[in-house]
Amino acid sequence: MGTALALLLARSTGSIRLWARDPVRARLMRETRANLLHLPGALLPENILVTSDPREACDGSDLVVVAIPTAFLRSTLLSLNVSFPPQVPALSVVKGIEQDSFARPSEIIVDTLGSRPVAVLSGPSHAEEIARGLPASVVVASDEEPLNVAIQEVLNGPTFRVYTNSDVLGVELAGAMKNILGIAAGICDGLGFGDNAKAALLTRGLVEIARFSCEMGARPSTFLGLAGVGDVITTCYSPFGRNRSVGIKIGQGATLPEALVGMTNVAEGVTTARSVHALARSRGVAMPITDEVYRILHEGKPPRAAVTDLMLRLPKVEWP
Repeated sequence: MGTALALLLARSTGSIRLWARDPVRARLMRETRANLLHLPGALLPENILVTSDPREACDGSDLVVVAIPTAFLRSTLLSLNVSFPPQVPALSVVKGIEQDSFARPSEIIVDTLGSRPVAVLSGPSHAEEIARGLPASVVVASDEEPLNVAIQEVLNGPTFRVYTNSDVLGVELAGAMKNILGIAAGICDGLGFGDNAKAALLTRGLVEIARFSCEMGARPSTFLGLAGVGDVITTCYSPFGRNRSVGIKIGQGATLPEALVGMTNVAEGVTTARSVHALARSRGVAMPITDEVYRILHEGKPPRAAVTDLMLRLPKVEWP
């Protein structure tokens, strides 16, 4: 996603620095003008400088885009914090929740890099399609409306439309927890269930995501927008979805370690399911689908048994 955002920003700004942790990969990207591992078909324009030197990447920056998997976010930023210019705004495209602490990416950024304006970009936005110039719409959320508007203006274009939102909490929680539904949808597909089952799963899954998030202080309307239902649709149907791919393998009989073998990207929903399950139980929030995904992933429960338990729950009113 970092490469995809660099491609977008390169169309509207003069100079982009793209940081790669591995010096060998950075050199390969400079030589080939491509991210061959993740986005092999997208050529990097000349105004994108690829570097493994964090000081070179950050020096003189007006905006820092953070695109690091949640599991590695804190440790990576701590190792880089001396290179980040103070007070420069950050834009997070990270969709996850830190295990144990339950910290959101925007909170980790401030914890590690110091106080600064932080915005969050989320919504249905697979990097593979963005890099190809296919149309997409997303939402940017920040407590500071001028930052929202500035990011909106620099990213908006013929193939990329940006809406603004002030509900940072809701946008981040939606972006993280839709990955749990992505795994659930993949399990549903792997088991060979039909459209009826998947539609019910996603509808009720979105209800429990919104219920949990509103308990935390988010706004209900956020989950009807791009960060909520929009991202859920893409995550749960797209062939690019990493979480859905893990779920498909598990539905077909693989264990979690077997399903993760060979993945070049991180399936954030695996750890997010653990974190959300624990916090929901501590707060007394009912999340039956998340509970069953957690039991399948981390307790080895057979997927068909989980489906049976969901279907045999006591009947209830849809909107109590």
